[in-house]
Order: sequence, then C-alpha cells, then structure tokens
Amino acid sequence: MTGSGHAAQAEHHVDDDSQAKQVPMQDEEKLKNWYIGSIDQGTTSTRFLIFNGLGVPVASHQIEFKQMYPQSGWMEQDPREIVDSVQTCIEEATKSFTDMGRSTDDIKAIGITSQRETTVLWHAETGEPLYNAIAWPDTRTQSIVRELKARKGADKLQDICGLPLSTYPSALKLTWLFRNVKEIQQAYDAGKLMFGTIDTWLLYNLNGGKEKNVHITDSTNASRTMFVNLHTLEYSPEVLEFFQLDPKKIILPKIMPCSDAEAFGSLASGVLKGKRITGCLGDQSAALVGQLGFEPGMAKNTYGTGCFLLYNVGEKPVMSTHGLLATVAYNFGGKRKPVYALEGSIAVAGSAVKYVVNNLKFVDSSDKISECAATVKDNGGCYFVTAFSGLFAPYWIDDAQGTMFGITQYTQQGHIARAAMEATCFQTKAILDAMEKDSGHKLTELAVDGGMSNSDLCMQSQADIINIPVDRPVMRETTALGAAIVAGFAVDVWKEFEELKEINKEDRTIFQPRISQEESGKMYKRWTKAVEMSKGWLDSDTGSPSQ
Repeated sequence: MTGSGHAAQAEHHVDDDSQAKQVPMQDEEKLKNWYIGSIDQGTTSTRFLIFNGLGVPVASHQIEFKQMYPQSGWMEQDPREIVDSVQTCIEEATKSFTDMGRSTDDIKAIGITSQRETTVLWHAETGEPLYNAIAWPDTRTQSIVRELKARKGADKLQDICGLPLSTYPSALKLTWLFRNVKEIQQAYDAGKLMFGTIDTWLLYNLNGGKEKNVHITDSTNASRTMFVNLHTLEYSPEVLEFFQLDPKKIILPKIMPCSDAEAFGSLASGVLKGKRITGCLGDQSAALVGQLGFEPGMAKNTYGTGCFLLYNVGEKPVMSTHGLLATVAYNFGGKRKPVYALEGSIAVAGSAVKYVVNNLKFVDSSDKISECAATVKDNGGCYFVTAFSGLFAPYWIDDAQGTMFGITQYTQQGHIARAAMEATCFQTKAILDAMEKDSGHKLTELAVDGGMSNSDLCMQSQADIINIPVDRPVMRETTALGAAIVAGFAVDVWKEFEELKEINKEDRTIFQPRISQEESGKMYKRWTKAVEMSKGWLDSDTGSPSQ
C-alpha cells in the first residue's frame, strides 16, 4: 500500500464463522439474556457498562470528573468525587437498561476495573480520606526517587516487585504523603492508616465503608504498588522495610485473585443494591483480558490518558533488562495459575491530544485532532517529546520535560498536531524493541484499543512506525469488557477461555504499514535524537501541600 497518510486505507477482516456456529444455539440464547455490569474507573472519567453474555454492551453511562493540578507536575483527584461518579454511572446506565424493558434480576454480577497506581489514604475510624488521591502521572516524588536510589537495598527492589524506583508506583506517593501530611503521620502512629489504590477505595465504599470494612485488592493492582513480591503475590517484608513501613501501623488491603464469587462483597446501596462484585483488576490487565490475550506472546496496546503495552509472558514473571516492567497480567484464581506480562508504560498519550486542544487551542475537541493533523501530509520535520511527567518506559528519564524540535517558519498547526499523536507511536516502537530483546520474540501484529485508537490517521501512523499490522476491534470498550469477563467467570457465565474466542472478533480493522522500513527507521532515528535532547530540563524540587 502506498500513499501520503492523509487517511487510512484499512483492510477489514470478517470472520466466516458466526458466533452461532461456535456456541450452541440454546447457550447463545441464554447468554444474550445474561448480563454483567462493569465499572470502568479511569484517569479522567468513570463509566458503567452492562454487557450481555456475548460480550455486547447494551447500556452505558459516562462522567468526567475534575483533575486538580496544585503545582507544576502535581496531579490530584477528589476520592469522594470518584465514588460519587461511579454511583451516578451505575444509576444512569441501569435506568437505560430497565427502560429497554430488561430486568435487573438478569444482571448476574459486577466487575470493576480502575486506574492503577493512584493512591488514597484514609482513617480507619472515620472512613474519610486524609488527603486527595495522588494520581499515577504525578511527578512530585522526583527528589524522593533520587534519594531512595542511593538507599541500601535499592538495587534489589526490581527483582522482587518487578518495578523500578520511579515517580510511577504507589509506594513513592505514600512516602511523600507520609512525610508531608500531618494527619497521615498521626493516623499511622495510631495504627489507623488505611492504604489503597482506587480499586480498594471503591470496593471499601461500594460495600458500605467503615461499617462493612471491606479492605481488599486484587493481584494486578497490588503488583503496581511496589509492596508485593511478584513471585509469591504476597506483601514483601523486604520492600516494606526498605520504605520504612511498619505493617502493624499501616493497614494494607488483602490480596485476592481477580475473579472470586465472594471476596469483593456486594453493592450496599442504589438501584443494584445486593448485586455481588465478583471481578476486580487493573485497567491495563482488563484491556488484555478484553482483547482475549490469553496465550503467551499475545499483546495489546491501550491508548488512553497514557498508553500501555502489555505482552503475555506466561506463568512465570520475566524481569526486564531493557527498561520494561514485570507485572501480573491477570489471575483468575481457582486451579488457574497467575499469568504475567511485560509492560511498557507511556505517561502521556491522550493527554497530549488534550494539551493541543485545551492549551494550544488548535481545535475545539479531541475528536477533531485527526482533521487538524490531516491538513498536512507528514510531520514536516517536527518532533514533540511529550514528557509532561518525565518519560516512562523504556527510558525512565524523570528530569525530561515536554520539548518540541524541528520547528521552522514552515511549521503549521497540523504538523504539531501530527507530532503530538506520533509521540505515542514512537514510544510504542521503543517499547516493542525492548520487548523483543527481553522476550526473544518479535511481535507480528499489535492489537489496539482506547480513545486514540479511534483515529485512523493515528493508527496508520502507528503501523508505519512499527512496521507491523495494527489490529483494531469494532467494539473498543475492551477494558470494561475485561472486567466483565473476570466477573462472569466467578459466577459461571463462562467457564473456559475457549467460550470467549469469538467475542469482539468480527469486522476488525487491520492497518498495514504503508512506508518502507528504511523511511520509518529514519523517522525513529530523529525521534531518538529528540528524546536525548529532552533530558535534564527539570530541577529537583520536593514540593509540599499548602497548609
């Protein structure tokens, strides 16, 4: 295929076998009338979807919630607003569901997926948060990271937990909160400090708060804190000691598999009161499950606020030597062993598009960014290193800042818009190169989802830059679908992965590379040079909350 890249000329793949041929007719009819609710709590918005047993969403509601930026590099969220947004989405989506003549009795269970490393601390006696949630892209802990890298034992951490010391994991956010918020220090000293990522905070509140005191997490979310031994999926005494935490003074959530019929409790109030929550996993793990990435060697890339590439490595963790993270892919429990993944995390993806919309005001909404980028045939030599939170995988450069190179009098809005989207594509290329080195295998196709994947131009650019086909499903709510799948397994909506093989497989769009490997190599070389030049812009600054 050849062309300038103004619009993708994609191929459409349609499976010859219909779903009816794969599932017995009586089972298909039953699955059409079995439903699973899915809470999808993301970085900037919350949604609740109701899927039928064939993986088709039949009702949904979405709400954006407020992001707070008290200082440069800081990003906070109101923990109470997050809970309220979930409850509102459940009410509104369920109303749409019942307005169609359907009954809530047919909703068999609820799954929950959420942003991962975002950290909440609350008091055990009141159930009230002691500070805003510190969101995963927040970079206020840069000086703490540098300090801890010099601490004895720092070189052993990644072999235990799979994560490097960086601003990304929950452990560093907790360290900052403990040092800077008096109420948190007092609660810790009294043994009343409860810790959780967003999944834990939501489960605690949805179950009724301090009265039920459901304090639980799953192994995918727990593996993002740094506190967990990736090999045993239990809290690591060595890591807790490194962070100078006394497990008798901080209340850590119990770690469970992602799929369980009882452990996650049930909704304590609202239109679905009493419905069991039977599945819980982090958003990127949920997307891998939603893309049916159940075999080693399968991978997916989710283009959300950030961009996250997960590569299934099987039942033993692989510790990266090329800048990637080792993490839990999913853990269905029962007789199934946990499955692990290599992950490449890009801090800024969709948020770069929002920057072009909200700050540069090139267009008035994110969905028009492709139109702006399509006004030019290429990036015009413009490269935009979108290091608003430093650079994550595979670079891990904390002191990089957003930097644009190659601007001339020729540069137009379209060039910058295109460069903002291409930044994620180039970082994906860097991650795929690192994964090939770590795993010894080259990916032959990349499954994609998330907001930016809606752009044909962006996905064509991605295929061109990585020189392999990009595979996009028609139904792109794969993160919510993944939460529904783990919940459904706990209540026997499905019992084997084989039963899922045709879900969301029809009419997928395949973007084939349209430029030569030599041409994409030249572009990537210029990107790499831009990354090198973006280093060292940020000064060390601890920061502290206003009193």
